[in-house]
Amino acid sequence: MIDRKMKFMQGNEACAEGALYAGCMFYAGYPITPSTEVMEHAGVKLPRLGGSFIQMEDEIAGICAIVGASLGGLKSMTATSGPGFSLMQEGLGFACMAEVPCVIVNVMRSGPSTGFPTGPSQSDVMQAKWGTHGDHPAIVLTPASVEEVFHETVRAFNLSERYRMPVILLYDEIIGHMREAFTIPAPGEVEVIDRQKPDCPPGEYKPYDTQYGDIAPLAAYGEGHRFHVTGLYHGADGFPTNNTRQIEEAGIRLLRKIDDNKERIWKNEEYYLDDAEIGIFAYGVSARSAKFAVRELRKKGIKAGLLRPLTIWPFPDKAVDELAQRVEAIIVPEMNLGQIVYEVERVVRGRCEVKGIFRGDTEPIRPAQIMECVTGNGFKPAAVDSEMTESMIERDMIDG
Repeated sequence: MIDRKMKFMQGNEACAEGALYAGCMFYAGYPITPSTEVMEHAGVKLPRLGGSFIQMEDEIAGICAIVGASLGGLKSMTATSGPGFSLMQEGLGFACMAEVPCVIVNVMRSGPSTGFPTGPSQSDVMQAKWGTHGDHPAIVLTPASVEEVFHETVRAFNLSERYRMPVILLYDEIIGHMREAFTIPAPGEVEVIDRQKPDCPPGEYKPYDTQYGDIAPLAAYGEGHRFHVTGLYHGADGFPTNNTRQIEEAGIRLLRKIDDNKERIWKNEEYYLDDAEIGIFAYGVSARSAKFAVRELRKKGIKAGLLRPLTIWPFPDKAVDELAQRVEAIIVPEMNLGQIVYEVERVVRGRCEVKGIFRGDTEPIRPAQIMECVTGNGFKPAAVDSEMTESMIERDMIDG
């Protein structure tokens, strides 16, 4: 297609390009390492396309601004890193309760607190699910390449619009700052979903009317519909309620609209799993190392395979459950001190061994560490396989 464009760009730039492809017309945020390039790229491109860009005074204002813009009918996005993501949790909770579509990008760095701003990490994966208080659904996507950042940003907007809720795009500093070539698809080549709008007269509109199912149409302020939005539990008309039955039904509905659609939301890559005896469950940049390790282990005659989730929340219970039934062990490499490994253990329920490989020193997990964990006694993680050469370790992230 003649409108396709081959580009060599940074992961953060690809994120902004994906947002524009999906129809994002509003960006508000605050610069923070290592996500700032998302903001810079959006700041250059959006005004040229008739969109709006604004640098806010902090991350709290950033997420509140995109919620307001979304209620005004615009697809909206913000990007941040760990400390800023922490500040956004109250606004994120409001978006969950009020069911406002928007996309939040978290380019992870080492923490807690200021941590090591230029060092990568995967330590926000549980925060992405549980960071804001209360019972609420979460959709969190975890791309592992520059090209995937583009496509998963588009998917984040699509899921947000379809299920009328905030969606989080979660990747780390390495993915955000690495540069790779990929083809930006032509307009219309990748599906772009817009929110459902009401077809009733403005005077009859109710923003949370369950006669339409679990996901009600969403009008835009300024188009003739007057409606109330609140972070309090509310009835179909959007006004606060203290009716306990309505409160419980609303909470259950928020969760149900995701639970009933998991099959449409889940997205996984399976790599050499057909005959695998050892499974590796890895996401984001750690999955790049895991894929390289699988190829090298296969050369040694070890039947290893990779299950890589591109949707980390809702957690891919079904895929992990199926994997646990046919492998001897599942290895979980993470650039943190142990988070998603406990979700794997929850699903596995002791049917096979689960072993975590953790690294919290802001350096990526190497394929050699994964290989040593697989080949070592009892799948115990060790530093580096003595047979692995320095040149192999240096190239493995590139080849992976």
